[in-house]
Amino acid sequence: MYYLPQPPFFVAIIGVFIAITSGAAFQNLLEQKLKKSYQDSKQQTSFKIDPTQDPAIAITFSGICLGVWVFLGGGLLVLGFGFIPAYGVALLLTLFTSGLVWDQINDVLKQLKEGGSKALELE
Repeated sequence: MYYLPQPPFFVAIIGVFIAITSGAAFQNLLEQKLKKSYQDSKQQTSFKIDPTQDPAIAITFSGICLGVWVFLGGGLLVLGFGFIPAYGVALLLTLFTSGLVWDQINDVLKQLKEGGSKALELE
């Protein structure tokens, strides 16, 4: 008797777990970086995330990206795509989006350096 394989929901769940745990670590490291930047605001590396200066922040951000990639690929597998097309499309989406998010984080930190927290108010 032939049984149809179940969709790989477990892969998508693993991706969400990886992204959430890496995101929590990223949040904590970013908060520590901001506290240190407010204390030493005259330093050149304050309010700037550089992967060579802050490898832990870059690694946790990469963990978020990995989790998102696994989640998107698993979601496309559930919809019936093949393994290579699913994870290929997911990789392109993840790399593009993560690049935009990384640039946006650096822009927000630059605004914080120039205008303080009042620069981020939406009025």
